[in-house]
Amino acid sequence: MERLSLVVPALLLAGLLSVSSAAAQEVSACDWRSSAENLPEPWERHTRSFANGDVRIAILDVVEPASAAFHLLVLSPPWAELGMRQCRIVSLGEGLGFFSATLAGMTARYDPASGLVLDIPVELPDSSTGEGRPARLRLIVNQASGEIRASVE
Repeated sequence: MERLSLVVPALLLAGLLSVSSAAAQEVSACDWRSSAENLPEPWERHTRSFANGDVRIAILDVVEPASAAFHLLVLSPPWAELGMRQCRIVSLGEGLGFFSATLAGMTARYDPASGLVLDIPVELPDSSTGEGRPARLRLIVNQASGEIRASVE
């Protein structure tokens, strides 16, 4: 029975780590993951600003679980009464991050109908190989409404 109790959680974790591209990405309010200690060095390589500094994104590395440790931080309008932007974290889903994420190779454009559109290179966890599978995270930030949408392509 002890052996079964170890196998079941391992299988559940493997299932979570093999999230398909079709799964909805998670955009949530900032929490412990958004701590400055989770910004990989050098900071200037892992953060970018857009819209005259109103929108900032940053890669976050929370270390564990190692195969799903990377998230994306988004600071954007609307502005709060005290002058703070909204703070959101983009994850793969179910609280798990990406296998890896980088701003190198990222593209950005503005779509008047939807807002700032970012395509960010990421890797998805692949439980069958233990490696990452290349993908693109499409992030749409609408400064007017405050809506942030994310999908993996």
